[in-house]
Amino acid sequence: MLKVGDHFPEFNLTAVTGANHEKDFHPVTLGTYGKKWKIVFFWPKDFTFVCPTEIVGFGKLEKDFKDRDAVLVGASTDSDFVHAAWRQHHADLNKVTFPWLADIKKELSSSLGILNEEAGVANRATFIVDPDNVVRYSEMTDLSVGRNPNETLRILDALQTDELCPCNWKKGDDTL
Repeated sequence: MLKVGDHFPEFNLTAVTGANHEKDFHPVTLGTYGKKWKIVFFWPKDFTFVCPTEIVGFGKLEKDFKDRDAVLVGASTDSDFVHAAWRQHHADLNKVTFPWLADIKKELSSSLGILNEEAGVANRATFIVDPDNVVRYSEMTDLSVGRNPNETLRILDALQTDELCPCNWKKGDDTL
């Protein structure tokens, strides 16, 4: 798995932002997101049970990430059409606006070191990438364990202070 200090790899994928393949499918690269902080998180499969809870959780915080000059980008090894169908047929997911990358060839998940070879899908993984495309935070969990999007936001806040932040530090607290 990529570690802190590594450069996030270049990619050329389709991002899905809705259910309409004519207007909601966009070719994207790492450069598409410019000199912003990037929160890139992978889930194993669309049309599952834990994944939508995470996607909706991140979606509820999208404005908070934007307020910190960060873009939220979801991804899985499913196709762009599967992403669109899931958005269309899941009442909570059709309200989510951030892009979902379709890593159908598993090239990005492989280069990140998060591909679960046995299951043939990406593990749950989260990367916080700075404006220079350097990985500043990475985590990977078991396929069955959901993440806490609030914790990802807290870690972004801490990284953006460029200071020493103690355990359980929150935005507005004193740094060391």
